[in-house]
Amino acid sequence: MRKSLKVCYSVLLALVLIIPLAACGKEEVQKIRVAEVTRSIFYAPQYVAIEKGFFKEEGLEIDLKTTPGGDKTMTALLSNGADVALVGSETSIYVSAQGSKDPVINFAQLTQTDGTFLVSRNKVDNFSWDQLKGSTFLGQRKGGMPQMAGEFVLKKNGIDPHNDLTLIQNIDYANIATAFASGTGDYVQLFEPTASVFEKEGKGHIIASFGTESGHIPYTTFMAKESFLKDKQDTAEKFTRAVYKAQKWVYEHSAEETAKAIQSFFPDTDLELIETVVDRYKKQESFAKNPILDKEEWNNLQNIMEDAGELPKRISHDSLVNTEIAQQVTKK
Repeated sequence: MRKSLKVCYSVLLALVLIIPLAACGKEEVQKIRVAEVTRSIFYAPQYVAIEKGFFKEEGLEIDLKTTPGGDKTMTALLSNGADVALVGSETSIYVSAQGSKDPVINFAQLTQTDGTFLVSRNKVDNFSWDQLKGSTFLGQRKGGMPQMAGEFVLKKNGIDPHNDLTLIQNIDYANIATAFASGTGDYVQLFEPTASVFEKEGKGHIIASFGTESGHIPYTTFMAKESFLKDKQDTAEKFTRAVYKAQKWVYEHSAEETAKAIQSFFPDTDLELIETVVDRYKKQESFAKNPILDKEEWNNLQNIMEDAGELPKRISHDSLVNTEIAQQVTKK
């Protein structure tokens, strides 16, 4: 009996000693609520970071929600419904112009070009931008970055979008592709994968890239309130490091491998189509190669907004961009 008691005490003592040691060795996982403006293959590195466990390696659990539209995404961030927002950098400028005691700061860039393509109804063998003159062009919603980048490119190529062609901008984003498929417009500005689907189905032909033409801009970035970045700088650094790992992974692996990695985020999209889109964005370097949003990109963004008459006021790079976190991550 005494021998049995001794064994029981020994087992209990071992458990008492082991459990605290195990608890000490386990790092607490922190949940980060991310609101993305839309679900898009354009954001492939974000999904790679989740799927390949790069966030998990940093002790982070990502609660990803799609909040359609820049206004809804920013509302989620400002109302504390999200910790981090993935949205166009222009939204941080709009919020700042309205006045905020806790400004929204861009801290990690995900995409660095516009993501739309010029699609023609008829096949064009030798395309030149002046062919759009006199045509009907189905553009994006007024005030949005796709529309501003689109008009910037047209002007860059000597076309006045409001006089040299018939510009249609009163169709909701979700219905633009349907309107073109139904016969509206000679040309349309479309995101992927719709542009590639139209080409595959013979409904249109991709003839130019607005992303290539408009140059590098902070098209989509991760942003958070200034207070979050100050109070949880270590968390922001871990988050950015995971993003950077994914950015490198995408450029170090084939479009096919990336497509397979992110397929679960697009269950209704054919794997071959995902690969086509990833390859197209990768070749024109739409995916940022690192999370640093530099001054040149920031100024290019504001130039495009100003040219479109949508810039409330010019705001310095230092005011709404934090590059310290990204620079620290990339140096390591």
